[in-house]
Parts: sequence; C-alpha cells; structure tokens
Amino acid sequence: MPSQVSGVAIPTRPANRRHRDQHVTELNRTHKHSRSSYSDTSPLVSRNNSLTFRPKKRPMQSPDKVIAVINASGRQAASFIRVATAVGYHVRAQLRNLEGVVATEVSSNPNVTVLVGELYTRHKPTPDNRDVTRNGPISGVGVNHDLISDLFRGVQLAFINTTFYGDEFQIGKALADAAKRAGVQHYIYSSMPDHAAYNPEWPSLPLWASKHQVEEYIRRMDLPATFVYTGIYNNNFTSLRYPLFCMELQSDGSFLWQAPFHENVKLPWIDAEHDIGPAILQIFKDGLSKWRGRRIALAWEMLTPREACEVFARGVGRPVKYVRGPIELNVKIPTGYREQLEALEKLFSLGHDDPKKQPPYFGDVELDRSCPEQSMSLWEGPRGLEEYAREVFPLEEQANGLTWMLEDDDDAADGYEEATHAETMSQATREEEEDEDDQDEMLVMKGRKRDEEEWLA
Repeated sequence: MPSQVSGVAIPTRPANRRHRDQHVTELNRTHKHSRSSYSDTSPLVSRNNSLTFRPKKRPMQSPDKVIAVINASGRQAASFIRVATAVGYHVRAQLRNLEGVVATEVSSNPNVTVLVGELYTRHKPTPDNRDVTRNGPISGVGVNHDLISDLFRGVQLAFINTTFYGDEFQIGKALADAAKRAGVQHYIYSSMPDHAAYNPEWPSLPLWASKHQVEEYIRRMDLPATFVYTGIYNNNFTSLRYPLFCMELQSDGSFLWQAPFHENVKLPWIDAEHDIGPAILQIFKDGLSKWRGRRIALAWEMLTPREACEVFARGVGRPVKYVRGPIELNVKIPTGYREQLEALEKLFSLGHDDPKKQPPYFGDVELDRSCPEQSMSLWEGPRGLEEYAREVFPLEEQANGLTWMLEDDDDAADGYEEATHAETMSQATREEEEDEDDQDEMLVMKGRKRDEEEWLA
C-alpha cells in the first residue's frame, strides 16, 4: 500500500460581531463628498467616488470537490495543482517519491493529500525489466491496483496524464476503470495522437500511440471525459545536450537549435508550467455540457521553427539559429524515449522536400487550426516563448549549473567551455549513479532542474 501524507487544515477566524453590526448601521448612511456641489437630494450624489458606498462582494462558495491527479511532480500536473488548490479544491495526488523541489512543493500544500508510490509493480528486477520505459507489456511488470483504487477514494474529478513508466496502456486502463467505479463526474485525460490512425503512411510515435490507445478505451467505456492535447513545451529548451530541444550554446555566445521539423511549417507551442493549469481548471468549470467527448488542442502560439528562434532570440538577447537536421543523441536516454525520437524523426522528415507533406502536429489538421483561438478562450493570460526566454530560461539554466547568463560577450568562449564541461561532468556523475543503483532504470537524461520531474510530462 502507498504511504500517505495528509494535508493540514487552515482554520478561518470568524468576523468580529462588533464590526458586522457597524457595517449594517452604515448601510443607511448617505455617502456624499464633503465639498460636493450637489445637494443631498440630487441623484448624482450617489455616483461612484472615493466615499460612495459599495455593496459587499458576493459570497463565493469554496469548491467542495476532490480531484485526482497522477505524476504530480510533472509539468502538467504540478501546474494544475497550483491553480486548483489556490481556489480551494482539494487534490489527491500520486507521486513517485518525495524527492525534489516540485515534490516537496506538492506534498507541503495543505490542500493536497499525497499518495507515494509507482503506478506499476515490479517484484523482482531482472535484465529484461530493469528499464520500465519500453513501450508495451514488460515481463514481470504489472499495475499497482491498490494505489490506483486508493487514489480515487472520495474523488469527483480527475486530471490524468499517464507517462511511459510501466505499461502505459494497462495503467491507463486501470485508472479509467477505477474512476468509473468511483463515480468520477468529469475525467480529463491528457492524450496525444496516433498519426498512423489518421494516415497509414505516417509512422506511429510509440509514446503518443499508447496515449491514443488509452483515449480510445475511455471512449468505449463511456466515461464522462474530455481529452486535451498539448503542444511543444517552451520549457523543453535547454543548453544541456539533451536530444531534440537542445538550444546549443555556441563559442560566440549565440544559440543553435537543430531538429527535423521543416523550418517553414508552423508548430504549436505552450508554456506547460504556466498555462496548462488555468486551462484545465476552466474546462472543469465549463463542464461536460460543453466539453464531453471533445478533443482540445492546447497551444497559445503557432510558430515555425524559424519564427520560434526569432522570438526566442528577442527574449534571451542573443542570436538563435535554426538548422533542420537529424536528432542527435549525446546522452543516454530511456529506451522508450529513444524509440519515440526515432519515430518522430521519420514522421516529420516526410515534409523534407515539400512542407505541405509534413503531418499536422496533432494528427488532425483541424486540431492544429484550432490553435491558438480555442486555447485563448480557456485562458487569456499565457506566457509566450519570448517571455519564457527572457524571464525563465536563464533561471532554469542557472539551476542546471550553467553561468552563461552572468557573463559578458567577451566571456562567451568561457561560457561555452563551462557548458560543455557541465554536460560532461553531469553525464559522468549519472553513469556512476547508474552503476551503483540497480533501481536507476536508466533514467539518466536529467539535469539538476529536472531531477524532480517526469521527463516531458
């Protein structure tokens, strides 16, 4: 059974009776500026001014619903938990462990009850199941039904974003089944497309195809559900040598981004940590009458890779160049994610000669076209890529041990060498940890900022 950390209730002090009585007495007073030229009987005397009586605000009932969330230290879940608990919802949150900044933030939130444990079971690690990120069934790896059943106890709503830890399809099925048994009223599932389902000539992306399978299962069981598809995270960019979204620091202080996307085809972008939470909360507030069975593409900007680099350059204050090319694997990564990247390169290379042949990011061209208008209808205060590059990217880089943002242009070469050295040292340290700990599961593609987070979750 999972361990559990209960939230702490914060008592509310009742209003002082004398102040309440005084407020009632003041209701009948005439509010008029002392030097007003209007008579006491003038209708204009009650016009809004600094002394005009204002009725008290309408009382707002605190939300009385409980929301289930999994992988609570991931970007999507953490963003939602911050927003939902801030307006009074209570959250039952599954965490893989209590290590890291985000896990600490979640577990110390008084409106969160934390259940600690994996969604998968593995009684005895073997060479065949040491890496639990491989797509599909894994020998000796099952589903943690006890934790999942406990998660949905007393829950009315759920925001579920499964990941590739364990058999994602089987875990997704178990979560949906438990939600159905618990009578969950609205189930929001973070899905992604199986491109092969739209066009057999398009290769499936394994990790996205698993989510698509879960979505189809939820639809067949008629669970009251909505499905959200998220664009490319602004937060994916890093100058560490991670694949696909490495913003590589050059010796002259500029950045270079290499990826297989056509340079002139627009892609959906989202600041996951800033914007997913408010959007999901609004979907819950709108309810099933508006969103039952619907797919919602979440992205607040549609930018080509070249445009993204131009926007990023304005924010970070340095030149940024885009190069269309293969995905470079310079660090060890989980097997499941490596297979995902290989398929992604094949999929988006279809538009190499003709940009019109590059498949829509969300599989369905109409979903791509719905961005960013539909997202803006849910949340009008997004943080764009330029703002992210200016205000957040340098902080995340500094948290990863890099110092290029603190140096002058003359020190760019030193910053480049420092970044390369940090990558080498980080990889060496991770390899030592992997040799020492059989439970590492080869999840070595992490920087210090992301140690507490699910990769790309």
